[in-house]
Amino acid sequence: MAAEHEQLGGTVRVDAWIWCVRLTKSRSQAATACRAGHVKVNGERVKPAQAVKVGDEVRLVHAGRERVVVISRLLAKRVGAPVAVEAYVDNSPPPPPRTDALALGVRDRGAGRPTKRDRRELERLHGRGPRD
Repeated sequence: MAAEHEQLGGTVRVDAWIWCVRLTKSRSQAATACRAGHVKVNGERVKPAQAVKVGDEVRLVHAGRERVVVISRLLAKRVGAPVAVEAYVDNSPPPPPRTDALALGVRDRGAGRPTKRDRRELERLHGRGPRD
């Protein structure tokens, strides 16, 4: 079944390929990322209609994370996640640890509503100033 979705020719649009392999949730997000300069193919900023081929390196900055993938298979239609993962080699740096963000502002269960002093300390930790 995956063979019918595969492009037999030589190229596919970069925005369509990014969407097909599930690096973005929608094709319009992929096209917007291209127009904003967040997508590079072999080190060059590209437009959404730029053609990509097997062996190209695609760099995408999306949702606060950089993805670096090398195309191993061209897809013309969106496929399931297990098939999509086989279409590229992921060379992305590991995502930042989430434990740092969760440690700030955690209150003990049953501690009740924060006092005014507690609220101001939390705002200071998060880098927000007092309300005007």
